[in-house]
Amino acid sequence: MSIIVTPETKVLVQGITGEFGGRHTKLSLDYGTKIVAGVTPGKGGQFFEHGAHRVPIFNTVADAVAATGATTAAVFVPPPFAADAILEGVDANLDLCVAITEGIPIRDMIEVKRAMMGRKTRLIGPNCPGIVTPGTGKDSSGGCRIGIAPGYIHKQGHVGVVSRSGTLTYEAVFQLTSKNIGQTTSVGIGGDPVNGTSHLDVIKMFNDDPETWGIIMIGEIGGNAEVEAARWVKANCQKPVAGFIAGATAPAGRRMGHAGAVIGGAEDTAAAKIAVFKECGIECAVTPSDMAAALIRAAKNKGARMT
Repeated sequence: MSIIVTPETKVLVQGITGEFGGRHTKLSLDYGTKIVAGVTPGKGGQFFEHGAHRVPIFNTVADAVAATGATTAAVFVPPPFAADAILEGVDANLDLCVAITEGIPIRDMIEVKRAMMGRKTRLIGPNCPGIVTPGTGKDSSGGCRIGIAPGYIHKQGHVGVVSRSGTLTYEAVFQLTSKNIGQTTSVGIGGDPVNGTSHLDVIKMFNDDPETWGIIMIGEIGGNAEVEAARWVKANCQKPVAGFIAGATAPAGRRMGHAGAVIGGAEDTAAAKIAVFKECGIECAVTPSDMAAALIRAAKNKGARMT
């Protein structure tokens, strides 16, 4: 099984005619993702063509949903307009919006979060690599790839990956695949301080999925989301969980990479989060290169299998 998206998910791309959005639309189509529509205001009636694919473009998300039955949006819209693009998907009652855009003002995202309260749409991101549910074809094609993550490094299997960092998501997935351990779904939740889906949200979904046998949770300095998720794992999750926290050498008070990676409170530091992970029975990777091995150790300790 998978979480959040499946190979049958119908996807529309906001910003499909832009250079970045167009490039990743092509890669997703090659992967087998069912991209059924594009949205670019003023370009309705045109088509996005790639090989044998001819994707219709609409002026609005509502028009695209009505014509194609799309349930999910990938947002490749420039930062000044991205918040409105997300809310357009919410107004169209999409199930999911995956916001890839980096640099959306925090105030805009606060307003987006407030406007989304009580609505059905789930937001992943912003400033995230997206989500991949691997397929069974060559290089895991035939699955669903929404965003910018390289699809070919994935392999269908039984491990869930959730991460704030895009590159560390790819690293964990590649390590697993190299050890012939596949994934149910990998989810990059993004590194911004205001995002739509948290570590805990995803961990709960992986815990409820019978085909997900183990979990890798990747975090970093700043905020307490990883601590919240770890304490929930200790109380509720019997599956093996491995973790890694980036930013161990970051000085306090200085922003490091992601907008959310700022040490503020006592539980924001890498050392504090690692200590909580260990307290909660999460096997900690010492370095990024140790993430898959850490999960194997966690599985061995619980007598669980990963393949």
